[in-house]
Amino acid sequence: MKTISGFGRRLCIKTRAIRLRAVCTRSLLPLLLVLLLPAVVQAQFSYTINDGTITITGYGGPGGAVTIPSTINGLPVSAIEAYVPSNGPPVGAFAGCESLTSVTIPGSVTYLGRYAFMGCLNLTSVYFEGNAPSVGWIEVFNWPDGYTTNGLPVWEADPATVYYLPGTTGWGTEFSVLRTALWLPQVLTSDASFGVQANQFGFTISWASGMTVVIEACTNPVNPVWSPIQTNTLNGNLLYFSDPNWTNYPSRFYRVTWP
Repeated sequence: MKTISGFGRRLCIKTRAIRLRAVCTRSLLPLLLVLLLPAVVQAQFSYTINDGTITITGYGGPGGAVTIPSTINGLPVSAIEAYVPSNGPPVGAFAGCESLTSVTIPGSVTYLGRYAFMGCLNLTSVYFEGNAPSVGWIEVFNWPDGYTTNGLPVWEADPATVYYLPGTTGWGTEFSVLRTALWLPQVLTSDASFGVQANQFGFTISWASGMTVVIEACTNPVNPVWSPIQTNTLNGNLLYFSDPNWTNYPSRFYRVTWP
C-alpha cells in the first residue's frame, strides 16, 4: 500500500540507494554522540530513560531475527522511538536496517515513534506480544519512494506482515499501513526434531513465550474424536512435544490448540 504524506523534500529527492545509505549513516549518530545526549548503550540497543521506563532509540546489531527485550537493567521497555539530531529529520531506531528480517516486540511496548522501522527492505514479519501500541505517525514501517505530479512524496511500505496474539486488543486488518494476521502456533515440520527420534515421536512448536498450547490426538481424521494429551506453556519461543504412547496406535493424528 502507498500513502501520501508531506515529508521534507531534502530527503525525498535522493535516490533510494543514496537515501538509505544516508539513513544508515545517521542511525549511527546515537552511538557517536552518546556524550552529548541523555542516552545509554546496552548491548545492541541505544536507549534513553524517561520516568523509569526505557525508550529504544537505536540498534547496532547484526539484524536477522531480533527480539526486543521487555526489560533492560530492570526497567520496562515502553517505546521504540527515533533519534532526533539537532540539524536534520528524525532517524528511526531501526531505520535503514536492511539485514533485519523479523522483529518480536514485547507487550511492554506501548508506543512506536515515527520512522522507527523506515526502509527495512527485508523485514518480512513483525510479531507483537501485546495489545496494539499507539504510533507517532503512519510513517513507522514505510519510506518515501518518489514524487507524484503535485510534488508530494509517495510512500512505500516495508514488505512485512504484522502478527498479533489471540486475546490482544486494538488490531484491525492493517497496522500503520502493514497488513495484519493472527499469530498462531506453528508445528515446525522441517525441523530436525520432527518425526521419530530415539524411539519416540515428537515435533517442535513455535509460538510466543508464555503462551499455552494444548496438543490433542485422534485416530480417525475423517470422523475425529480429539483427546487432549498434553498441555504446556512455552518458556521461550519453542516447545518440544513427544508422545510416549505413539506405538500403541496403528496411526495417530495430532493438532495444536490453545485455551
